[in-house]
Amino acid sequence: MSLVEPKAPAVDGPRIRREKITVAWMIVIYCKAHHGNDRQEEARAITTIGTRQAALCPDCMKLLDYANQRLTLCRFGEKKTTCVNCSIHCYQPLMKEQIRKVMRYAGPRMLSRHPVLAIRHLWDGAKKTSH
Repeated sequence: MSLVEPKAPAVDGPRIRREKITVAWMIVIYCKAHHGNDRQEEARAITTIGTRQAALCPDCMKLLDYANQRLTLCRFGEKKTTCVNCSIHCYQPLMKEQIRKVMRYAGPRMLSRHPVLAIRHLWDGAKKTSH
């Protein structure tokens, strides 16, 4: 019997894709507000979100890549709740704190900038899950 938990299979269904788009826009909103002017000299990475593109600083791009990886490997897959309501917090402490800052800032602004994504995210968080 192995003490190491097996890796979850990669998931990329419609629910996970929507979560990835939602978190990406939250990170874009945060990065633009906090890193837009003071990090212009840095090479900004371009990420594609749905059908649009956005520029992110290297730190925010790293956070987005990490969040996407965690969503892809989520053990609950398409039946997941929002991460804040999850019974298993799979983020490393530093990344968890960074994503918390992003969500605290960008969450309220999502309603005016991406209302459909924001409402779907709130709806997903309100659902009862069996995990």
